[in-house]
Amino acid sequence: MQLPVMPPVQPMLARSVKGVPAADSVDGGLAYEPKWDGFRCLVFRDGDEVELASRNTRPLTRYFPEVVEAILANTPERCVLDGEIVVAMGGRLEFERLQERIHPAVLRVTMLSEQTPASFVAFDLLAEGDVSLLDAPFAERRARLEQALVDAQPPVHLTPLSRDADVARRWFEQFEGAGLDGVVAKPLAGPYAPNARTMSKVKHARTADVVVAGYRLHKTSTPERPLLGSMLLGLHDASGQLQHVGVAASFTAVRRAELLDELSPLEVPVAEHPWAQWAQEDTGGNRMPGAQSRWSAGKDLSFTPLAPVRVAEVGYEHMEGTRFRHTAQFKGWRPDRDPESCDYTQLEEVVGYDLDEVLGA
Repeated sequence: MQLPVMPPVQPMLARSVKGVPAADSVDGGLAYEPKWDGFRCLVFRDGDEVELASRNTRPLTRYFPEVVEAILANTPERCVLDGEIVVAMGGRLEFERLQERIHPAVLRVTMLSEQTPASFVAFDLLAEGDVSLLDAPFAERRARLEQALVDAQPPVHLTPLSRDADVARRWFEQFEGAGLDGVVAKPLAGPYAPNARTMSKVKHARTADVVVAGYRLHKTSTPERPLLGSMLLGLHDASGQLQHVGVAASFTAVRRAELLDELSPLEVPVAEHPWAQWAQEDTGGNRMPGAQSRWSAGKDLSFTPLAPVRVAEVGYEHMEGTRFRHTAQFKGWRPDRDPESCDYTQLEEVVGYDLDEVLGA
């Protein structure tokens, strides 16, 4: 493979902002795109050779053979693309199904490529032919990307783009129902800056009251100085069973020690805990707090059970099925809340929106 931009390349990144920035807030103006919820992927194609690389430059090629085939059928013979690999089911993105695609067994990879096929959504062009476009302004890169994919067919897509901030705000509200994360704002005059946060992203932010049902120690914790790493969070389902919905983390060292002191008196034997059955098996397809996965890379995910009596307020972006999609942010304790009152009904219901409408925006 010989391209003007060769792997490894770290993708351009975005910094979080609280609201959709005005189109004229930067020199040269801004363009807005939906923020996709998938695996960031750089595509390197030189003739019949295709390499898919993740955000951290790790190879993705073997896990998505159908994406490789689609790239060969729908892109210029020599190009470097930036985009997102996604899996869509029932008119919305399904990140959990996407995670399942990372599997060591070739037979399972082949089976999943047929059962839950992935798509590639392109949103930047880093090189075409013998020309590197890293220094070209985004407006030029986008125009060339549109031309390069003018005849592209699913599962290769060109992400929607608007230069109107009001349209971006409407996308922000509507597209979440199709499983998207938010919106991204890109400087039209900006070059492609690998590993630099030169874009802006706006993501949904909500709060929920949850039961703190366990904790894990921090990786730097020692017997002499134990530190809390994360709190395991729960919500009651319609039957009253406490379901594991995610974790809250990201504390200072001082706060980790303080929280551990607060929670240690609530420790209980696992046999007395609502999640005791998960020590033996995963029942009903529910998410196990201590389960290993291909993503845990052998980490010790065992947890210390706590009596489910303390309620915390946490910030979260959105749900993925019955759990928080990302790590929640601890806001504070809610001594006024009864743990039994912490259930899924408090969560905001997102209005559904068909993914085909997003791609046709």
